[in-house]
Amino acid sequence: MAASQEHITAGTPRGVTMVDGGVTFRFWAPAAQRVYVSFHGVFTYDPDPADELVRDPETGDWTGFFAGVGAGTKYRFYVVGAGGEGFKRDPRARELELHGYPDCDALVVDDSTYPWHDEDWSSPAFADLIVYQLHIGVFSATDPRGRDRRAHRTAKLLDAVQKVPYLRNLGVTAIQPLPVVEFQGEWSLGYNGTDLFSPEMDYCVDPHALAPYLDAVNDLLAAKGAGPLKHEELAGQVNQLKAFVDICHLYGIAVIFDVVYNHAGGGLDPQSIDYIDLPEHPGPFNNAYFSAEGWAGGRVFAFQKPEVREFLIANALMFLEDYHADGLRFDEVSVIDAKGGWGFCQELTAVLGERAPSAALIAEYWGEHRWLAVQPRPHGMGFALGYSDRLREAVRGVIATAAAGGHGPVGIGRLTGGLHRTAHVGEAWRAYHCVENHDLALDADDHRAPRIARLADSSDPRSWYARSRSRIATGLLMTAPGVPMIFMGQEFLEDKLWSDSPGRSDRLIWWDGAFSDDRHMADFLRFSRDVIGLRRSLPALRSEGLNVFSADEDNRLLAFHRWVPGEGRDVVVVLTLSERTLHGYRLGLPRPGRWREVFNSDYYDHFPNPRVAGNAGAVVAAGPAMHGLDQSAVLTVPANGLLVLSAS
Repeated sequence: MAASQEHITAGTPRGVTMVDGGVTFRFWAPAAQRVYVSFHGVFTYDPDPADELVRDPETGDWTGFFAGVGAGTKYRFYVVGAGGEGFKRDPRARELELHGYPDCDALVVDDSTYPWHDEDWSSPAFADLIVYQLHIGVFSATDPRGRDRRAHRTAKLLDAVQKVPYLRNLGVTAIQPLPVVEFQGEWSLGYNGTDLFSPEMDYCVDPHALAPYLDAVNDLLAAKGAGPLKHEELAGQVNQLKAFVDICHLYGIAVIFDVVYNHAGGGLDPQSIDYIDLPEHPGPFNNAYFSAEGWAGGRVFAFQKPEVREFLIANALMFLEDYHADGLRFDEVSVIDAKGGWGFCQELTAVLGERAPSAALIAEYWGEHRWLAVQPRPHGMGFALGYSDRLREAVRGVIATAAAGGHGPVGIGRLTGGLHRTAHVGEAWRAYHCVENHDLALDADDHRAPRIARLADSSDPRSWYARSRSRIATGLLMTAPGVPMIFMGQEFLEDKLWSDSPGRSDRLIWWDGAFSDDRHMADFLRFSRDVIGLRRSLPALRSEGLNVFSADEDNRLLAFHRWVPGEGRDVVVVLTLSERTLHGYRLGLPRPGRWREVFNSDYYDHFPNPRVAGNAGAVVAAGPAMHGLDQSAVLTVPANGLLVLSAS
């Protein structure tokens, strides 16, 4: 007798749903001939009529209710198709067995078992985002004595969460981990996901090894006045990912998950979503979930199918609703568009915008007309923010030219185009900027680019040239319009390319350098904290007003005005890549009177720099008109320095 249809309605969601007395299953496999739910292990299985799901011929869904099944129950689908029969993992499995992947069961998950502490949390406004990108597997892991334990061991979510107080003190308002869903192998960048609803098990801690992590998590909770978790509340992979988000929120940090909807895999095993219904002639045109096209070694989703679009949108909603995520970064939307997914993007942003209006939806879109990603529907895709490489390319280009030496022009005017937003883009915060990221700095293909410190001085990334030019790059990122993102290690002058492999201990970011072993890294970390704090304290730096009023090629100097439209709060940023201090430099200023020098990057070299070149705290704009402004002041601009002036 087939599975009961009790509790099954047209509104029963796909996947596994806990209901009174048991669970419902709804599994989309349109070409399958029979589908069973196996609760009996995987070594031998004779299809049991009592386990058989019932097919809905109109939708291709297979449904059933099983009484007495609860959280933690192991299950797997057994599919009979025209092309064969065998086990399939649930594509919507919320959690997989920790050991044995890919030949493993899924687990029934009760989403109500994690006791959230973030009821007072609200996501930051888009303009207030300052994002820190990291890779869970290699970011940070220490033993109870504080010794680094990353080498040859994949770091865990509960390792990374112990760095949350550090990130709070750094001043970032959001973190953006590389993808955290299940992928093949022990380590990866995460862009080859195979089980999109399940946390990556190598980022999770076995319940038998949980005790020291539970203590660390409860210490973090106690520091914010929150009650402790019990062992069983942290033992599951889902709950470990929830605890990661929960603690970030308690410490004032939003979480933006990186999701990959352009393709799946880069190696899809026989029990995966690939050929889910075992058709008679497996091939590119007989796959329920995928199109005939490939990308990055994996399979492109069939965006024209409503069931596939619903699958991907449900995945996004899971992160935003079940995991309390504050936003999503969508990988290679350009590929989705190129492979027929324009309409899917519009449907995705429409649903998410309605269900989670405060979520930051960030598109990595490199299409010919990039502004279309952030233009409202129906003319655009409707994402909130879009990647921009204008500032990044300008900053890296100018610094690379300056690193060639000499005192000639470096094309400082190139920065003007990087600071101004693209035509057709409304608010400045819609541009998502960086000068380093996981792609650029990865030790992999030969097209990767050096980290800023190495770009600034390839012969010595700790030289004054490297230090001062790196301060220019990060300082400009934090004072420019748009949302800034920094990549792990950038905040303390890390110069090495990175690797996602824990076996590459020579490519791990060097925490000891920032905290004890390298004076210059420690000084740069202080600089980063303060310039991030400056962005947070000055509304003009997060606002719309921008006027680049001076680009002096002879002195490699750029000056721009930031303000809050309708309010003022004027700020002027002055930077130079001149290798000599500019004394007596006359510069136009937007307002007459006293301008406080609220930031000087030169102060952070051998902090506190005993020979800092600056303006004794303030300058007075009372001189003749200059640079299109009605008054001017005389400044001292430090070599390779950045100044921020605020109207008194």
